[in-house]
Amino acid sequence: MPSEGASTVPRMGSFKRAILGYRRAEVDAAIELRDAWIESLELETENAEARARIAAEAAARAEHEQASLSGMVIEREREIRGLGERLQEANERHERSIVSLHAVSARLEEIEEQARGQATRIRMKALREAVEVSRRTQELADAHAGPGNGATPAEGGAEEALGQLFEGLIKMEIGPLGDFSQLVGFENAVGRLGASEISVERFSEGRATLSMQLDEPVELLRELEENAPFEFQVRRTADSVILDVDEDQGPEQRAA
Repeated sequence: MPSEGASTVPRMGSFKRAILGYRRAEVDAAIELRDAWIESLELETENAEARARIAAEAAARAEHEQASLSGMVIEREREIRGLGERLQEANERHERSIVSLHAVSARLEEIEEQARGQATRIRMKALREAVEVSRRTQELADAHAGPGNGATPAEGGAEEALGQLFEGLIKMEIGPLGDFSQLVGFENAVGRLGASEISVERFSEGRATLSMQLDEPVELLRELEENAPFEFQVRRTADSVILDVDEDQGPEQRAA
């Protein structure tokens, strides 16, 4: 079998012969060269064995780290699955909460609507009772006053009043109104003209008395003629304005 590398030891045939055999110096040099070569091979072998041990230890560590990483990956996958399950449960609870919230909101809206209706019925009942009390009070007052003692407010010029500027605290009587919604529509029209502190002081037999505050001069009656939800005629007394709603208007004209 041929050698993989060239030999550094001289072949025996290269020694020159002397009288009693080979020359001793050449033989000793060849032996020393052989010993050096063997020592070099042994050193290389030791180095190779050391490198092999280091590689084996590195492989063992790598295998151990791989096993550890595999365990960590498995553990992380288990945690991810657990988190996914908890997230799904949280989403389901959230969806159930939203459904419950919608149900509660719908119920609250229903209760609020019922409450508004009840409040409206109570308010209208109170107004009817107040109207009835006012009517009876007026009847008693008329009965005690006797015939011929009723007072008729002085009438002012309607055209002059339409162009008049109003400012400050104003009292106004309006009627007859078909229902309370007409009064609300008239209040809204007054509010759009810049009036503040609007209040209903009296509502009796279809006629309402309102007070309002005008911070700036306004052609109040002219503006109301254009913005009120119904037509009216103007009467004035010394301390208030009286508006008489046209009773010949159709229901659609008098609706708020």
